Amino acid sequence: MIGSSGEPTPGVWDAAEAAVARGQHLAICTARVAVGPTWEYAKRLDPDGVHIFHSGAALIHSGTNEVDGEVLSEASITACERLADERGWVLEYYSAFEIACPSSDELADAHAGLLGIAHVARGRDSLTGPVLRLQFVVPIEDTETVLDAVPAAAQGTAATSPAMPEAAFVSVTTAGVSKASAIAKLAARLDVGTDSVMMVGDGQNDVAAMQAVGWGVAMGNADPAALAVARTRVGHVDDDGLAEALGLSAEVD
Repeated sequence: MIGSSGEPTPGVWDAAEAAVARGQHLAICTARVAVGPTWEYAKRLDPDGVHIFHSGAALIHSGTNEVDGEVLSEASITACERLADERGWVLEYYSAFEIACPSSDELADAHAGLLGIAHVARGRDSLTGPVLRLQFVVPIEDTETVLDAVPAAAQGTAATSPAMPEAAFVSVTTAGVSKASAIAKLAARLDVGTDSVMMVGDGQNDVAAMQAVGWGVAMGNADPAALAVARTRVGHVDDDGLAEALGLSAEVD
């Protein structure tokens, strides 16, 4: 949805509006927190529907702000805090609508800018809601090291962004909680089979979700792992590949 420009293009919004007019349900499925521009994008896609945030750890209703969340265990939080201290990694804490990061590292500041919010270093105790997800923000070459270090009671998924190519974002959620599990939960709410769902993705953290639905669609700029499992491929994000996918969704069974 978001390429190097840092925001959806008019072509994407036009295609989304056409899909809604056809009676299709659109939902954001993201590792991000429901704040800033990302939350506004969700409300614009469907102002009275459920969207997936925090790598599947939260289903949030854009009209009522109701949260169906999976709380991360204290043991997993403590283990990740220890890792961050030992390795010098940036660690972010997330409730449904909040982010807290005590680090003043350049990566922490750059990530806040990517989210469209100001970075103010603050600890977990500043959150008003329970921790649903943690996230390590690390140099991209450290991705596999972080994934290997995630505690056994949790699971890690890695993501990247064209707007911040030097970094990897490793989300930590409760084991079994993922974009794929959240899609299944949302589809059940809508009384729709997952075989009638299209998931458009571009990252490693989209692979399982793309495999769990009837139509897994990879963006042209997708990670090789996402391209490998996709049922079809559309254009690069900067060439309105998402608009192409939305058009395709009207033509497939």
